[in-house]
Amino acid sequence: MGLSTLSSQIRLVGSRIGVSVAAVNGDFYKRDEPYAGDPRGLQIVDGEVVSAPTEGACFWIDALGQPHATNVMSLFQVIWPNGATNSFGLNEDRPSSGVEIYTPALGSSTHTLGGRELVLEREHGSAWLPLRIGKNYKARVREIRETGDTKLAPETLVLSIGPELTGVTSKVEIGAVLTISTASSPNLRGATMAIGGGPVLVRNGRRQKLNRPATESYEFSSMSERHPRTAVGWDGNYFFLVEVDGRQKGLSLGMTLEELSAYLLKLGCEEAINLDGGGSATIWCNGTVRNSPCDGQERVIANSLIVVRKSSKSQKLDAATVRSPNSP
Repeated sequence: MGLSTLSSQIRLVGSRIGVSVAAVNGDFYKRDEPYAGDPRGLQIVDGEVVSAPTEGACFWIDALGQPHATNVMSLFQVIWPNGATNSFGLNEDRPSSGVEIYTPALGSSTHTLGGRELVLEREHGSAWLPLRIGKNYKARVREIRETGDTKLAPETLVLSIGPELTGVTSKVEIGAVLTISTASSPNLRGATMAIGGGPVLVRNGRRQKLNRPATESYEFSSMSERHPRTAVGWDGNYFFLVEVDGRQKGLSLGMTLEELSAYLLKLGCEEAINLDGGGSATIWCNGTVRNSPCDGQERVIANSLIVVRKSSKSQKLDAATVRSPNSP
């Protein structure tokens, strides 16, 4: 996890997949250390799940290549040797009464304080890293630590238990075998890319009603205000990467989400989902940023959605999510 500009993330793609054609910024994210760059919702990169779903809306492409914009619920859980279960989060701040699993995608260590941490290795015969959505893994406990901030090494996972829950692992010993499930609802097994966002703006060719929750948080109050916006939509033939500048007198005030929904319908989108906006709103095409970011320059962001032209003879277009590199 980390933060970098959209242009930097495009350079990470290089020629590994093909030639980058167009891109937009991605999910909402945390900006504060030590988990800066943690996406708010689901993220799957090249088939690897690096951030868990949180019941929010996601854009994802299934194993058959079909796009979706749906709310995805996490059913991630660890099954202990005695059959008890606990849900877990992935690569984010661990609550004192929660369970978190950390993979090498996070960085050099878990950045946790206290609790109990189990260093897990592959159980013989089981599927293993990278973690993929909708699968079960058998893991053997290699080491037990009581101090937190465990080092993350290749081919290992760290299961971190908050200090208020350490009783559930009091009888777990080195050599014990756990089961880790990355199930979700709906079942995303086989999905090779996914990125969080929301809300869904267009479904089945109809603008979706935006219910404003009874909260004063900026996340929800900003829905009815004009701001820079980013969205991805599609119809039966095309994908649409849409960016709206804003907060710039004489250039653009931005759009409300309702105005953005209406514009996406005008373009012909049958499905569409909102992505992060504000200072993060950036669109890149054929080698350069094409909009005017309201910060006056590209903001560092957590992840992005990049369209590439494959280097194969078929010259098909494909989509990939990219996460920013690990923080220094």
